[in-house]
Amino acid sequence: MRPILFSVLGFDVQTYGVSKVLAAWVAALLLARAFERGGLNRDQAYSMVLWVTVWGFAGAKVYYLLEQLPTLTMHDFGGMGFTWYGGFLAATVAALVMIRKWDLPLGFVAGALAVPLSVAYAIGRLGCLVAGDGTFGRPTTLPWGMTFPNGVVSTDVPVHPTPLYEAAGALLIAGILWWLGRRRNGPVVFAWYLVLSGVARFLVEFLRTNDVTVLGLTQPQLWALVGVAVGVALAVRVGGRQTKRPVGDQRSVTPEGVPGPHIRQDSGVA
Repeated sequence: MRPILFSVLGFDVQTYGVSKVLAAWVAALLLARAFERGGLNRDQAYSMVLWVTVWGFAGAKVYYLLEQLPTLTMHDFGGMGFTWYGGFLAATVAALVMIRKWDLPLGFVAGALAVPLSVAYAIGRLGCLVAGDGTFGRPTTLPWGMTFPNGVVSTDVPVHPTPLYEAAGALLIAGILWWLGRRRNGPVVFAWYLVLSGVARFLVEFLRTNDVTVLGLTQPQLWALVGVAVGVALAVRVGGRQTKRPVGDQRSVTPEGVPGPHIRQDSGVA
């Protein structure tokens, strides 16, 4: 494991931080391409990813610090320690503010964000794996169990490499959402993002070491169930209004996610 990726003039570049920057960069490219295909401004996609990332990290840190009460120490304010769902909530609020400010079609943007979010999550989890940040799972005797002797949180006992499981699952979900996005419109795609990502996190928690809170479930599992419930409700609400969209059909989308007049065929690659 390499918590420190490399050093420059005595300054250590952390693997964890590099992975998060890379995740945001890839997400920005994917969202910019989706915006362009929908007839929206690419620059707004870059700005959205930037501010969603900033506020997401702030929300993730605040949520983590609240989790540490009443045993909070100065160490908790360091560069490690972020809670995914706190970041997701803060990022959602930031995205909604920008969507309203720029008068963007909510349904389209929500669907366009689904694949970039999944891919970024996969990259981030790979960073967690390489850094050995303690998000690994329970001890295992399976042949692919991994040790993290030099990780940020070290262990010499073979454990489930749950960040690797989550990364693989997120990439699979991204593929499903990309396929779905060529056949359905924004709100349905985002609904399935909530359902699939929620189910994936719920299942992997059985291998993680997070504390049980309510009904024998961990806090991430409870949030995952909330995400699944919201996704199912959204799918039921908008699913009946959606029409199939032929593969390769590049059209504008109304705020409700319904295809509008044809704009143009995108031939660019981002």
